[in-house]
Amino acid sequence: MSPQMPNSEAYWLPFTSNRRFKRNPVVFSGAQDMYYFRPDGSEVLDGIAGLWCVNAGHGRPEIVRAISRAAADLDYASSFQMSHPLALRFADELIQAAPAGFSQVFFSNSGSEAVDTALKIALGYHRARGDGQRVRLIGRERSYHGVGFGGLSVSGIAGHRKPFGNLLPFVDHLPHTYDREKMAYTRGQPEWGAHLADALERIVALHDASTIAAVIVEPVAGSTGVLVPPRGYLQLLREICDKHGILLIFDEVICGFGRIGGAYSASYFDVMPDIITSAKGLTNGAIPMGATLVREHVYEAFMQGPESAIELSHGYTYSGHPVACAAGLATLEIARRENLFERAGELWKEWEDAAHSLKGAPHVVDVRNIGLLAAVELAPEEGKPGQRGYAVHQACLERDCLIRSAGDTMLLSPPLTIERHQMDRLFSTLYDALRSMP
Repeated sequence: MSPQMPNSEAYWLPFTSNRRFKRNPVVFSGAQDMYYFRPDGSEVLDGIAGLWCVNAGHGRPEIVRAISRAAADLDYASSFQMSHPLALRFADELIQAAPAGFSQVFFSNSGSEAVDTALKIALGYHRARGDGQRVRLIGRERSYHGVGFGGLSVSGIAGHRKPFGNLLPFVDHLPHTYDREKMAYTRGQPEWGAHLADALERIVALHDASTIAAVIVEPVAGSTGVLVPPRGYLQLLREICDKHGILLIFDEVICGFGRIGGAYSASYFDVMPDIITSAKGLTNGAIPMGATLVREHVYEAFMQGPESAIELSHGYTYSGHPVACAAGLATLEIARRENLFERAGELWKEWEDAAHSLKGAPHVVDVRNIGLLAAVELAPEEGKPGQRGYAVHQACLERDCLIRSAGDTMLLSPPLTIERHQMDRLFSTLYDALRSMP
């Protein structure tokens, strides 16, 4: 262990094998542009944008300056019954970048909180309209919506749900959209699978539409392995929700802010949800923040009764924190100045070709891509699911490239500032790591 690195046994890391970590800790002590730095000074090419979030690259001086100024001017202000200029301005800027029809932003501190906020707004919306019997929330298999009780309940990854037993009642799930037999090595959106949205009609028939408040989906399911929506699937979901008076929520915590194209992937897919959740790239990962955007008709449903009434009894101590808003405004300015929201489209073909060059590499059974996202799925070791993926992750790290493993799927989502030579290095390193596996 480097003498520059503290030897702490006290930190319980999230989503981590803590005993394994404490035997051989992976620690970064600095970051700049496309690279992390270890305590010994060696650099690691960041192929996952931190955790899907550092879209503008690490250590942006504009964001650092904005954070410093905000902390010096106003270290904290409550958002309960008051506000500050940065929150008001950031909310306006986010709505200007949103699809037409969105009018309001509710700030929180993470994607998990943004999702729980969206679910509570959906339930409150129906109650405010006299439809309080609409209590059911519909998620999707293989989805990830954070770790709050609401988000976890509508999520569809069994390993995340099973350890905690009972979650929210009145939840059901759509089937996931992946079928390797019909979709393997698809470039972009699969042509097969739009009909999978029809499962929502079966759920409606089972529970009755009058009991269903909302459907929540990731337009592109990220953490589960970059599951790209079939062409027409999201449009069909929208049509079925409209038919039955059900709100549609897009969880864009991963796939928004330029990852697919544009500030919001709803615009890219040309589907208008009722609510959008955002986080991660919102502040370039520099400060925790989440945002839940709603369309005008959702907001207006709450604006009834006495003017002095609190319309939504929900919020967080750090909602709209001034330092987070400053980071968000600086991030948005960088994205606009450097055309980062268009960058995925500019690099799409090169990224796609680089990803699919791994077809035929050892252990590879599928490659999927959209925007600056890619997944390389591996055949698992017999009786040891996830072990091959983790071994490949470690082999890449030993070769100074950070590529995430989710089970036996390798995930790539670099900063949008990536250059061609760095792209080539990521995929060639992954190829070398795969060849080293027994």
